[in-house]
Amino acid sequence: MPEHSNARSRTDAVVIGRNEGDRLVACLRALAPQVRRLVYVDSGSDDGSPERARAEGAEVIALDPARPFSAARARNAGLAALAGDPPEFVQLQDGDAVPRPAWVARGAAFLDATPRAAAVHGHTAEAAPEASLYNRLIADEWRAAPGETPACTGVVLMRFAPLHAIGGFRDDVIAAEDDEMALRLRAAGWTLHRMDADMAEHDARMLRFGQFWRRAVRAGHGFAQVGDLHPGYFRAERRRAWAWALVLPLVAAVLAPVLVPVLVPVLVPGIAALYAAAIVRMAARFRARGFSGRDALGAALLFMASKPANLAGMLRWRLRRWRGAAPRLIEYRQAGQG
Repeated sequence: MPEHSNARSRTDAVVIGRNEGDRLVACLRALAPQVRRLVYVDSGSDDGSPERARAEGAEVIALDPARPFSAARARNAGLAALAGDPPEFVQLQDGDAVPRPAWVARGAAFLDATPRAAAVHGHTAEAAPEASLYNRLIADEWRAAPGETPACTGVVLMRFAPLHAIGGFRDDVIAAEDDEMALRLRAAGWTLHRMDADMAEHDARMLRFGQFWRRAVRAGHGFAQVGDLHPGYFRAERRRAWAWALVLPLVAAVLAPVLVPVLVPVLVPGIAALYAAAIVRMAARFRARGFSGRDALGAALLFMASKPANLAGMLRWRLRRWRGAAPRLIEYRQAGQG
């Protein structure tokens, strides 16, 4: 597919971030030669990110901390800044991901050749997958075959007009906001695609279990909130969280001794066997994807550990909805890690 030399003049970029440090500078430097206009939206950084972005030639928008931060709100602020002189395409970029040099041109060529495609994303590489098993799991998440997709990542090249027509993102969705936006795009008749091209290098810097846990909590919040907005979506993810994190442990620990004590010697070991079988099955899948035996087992155990975290995020959303409270950003990286 030929790359279009005029992609830069037709494309603007919206970069979002919070305390991304050197990663943000690398991101802006890689993106600036590929786009006409570069907008950086900052969500309360205290590491000098806005000043560093200005030094790189980006227009900077600092979000008012009086309202809850979210990636969706930040992206919308950037899109609003572009609306006065709208581009044909907009590259949405997270500040912890560095775009590849030819990505925008290749993505624009794909959109030109695919008239009903509203969005295209490519391959993302993790900067240091060997640094931790958590990083390795995130790197594995990025692996997917090219083709039409139901959703996209936060790093994506989009047609500005259809994204603007559906109202952009929902500010109040703090996780899985990309899925929620994609559902509305698809309902409007558009498609989303992954192409076989290098798009960006991401830097998760996830080194501790607490970070993994918070990321899984955030995912669970997204499962519940987006599932409420679009009934049926994330249904399987919600069911798995309820089953593995609550129903089976509750049966084993509470209901079995009370209701069917005669079955306890059979029921409790049987439930334990279900967990063991699920972990072995998942470990085999990770092994088939190139993990070492030890890492495959560790990844499977983390997969199971993510279920109570998912459930905690789902319950957090339910509680906030019941109380009428606005969702709050759930960060897995602490300030200063950038």
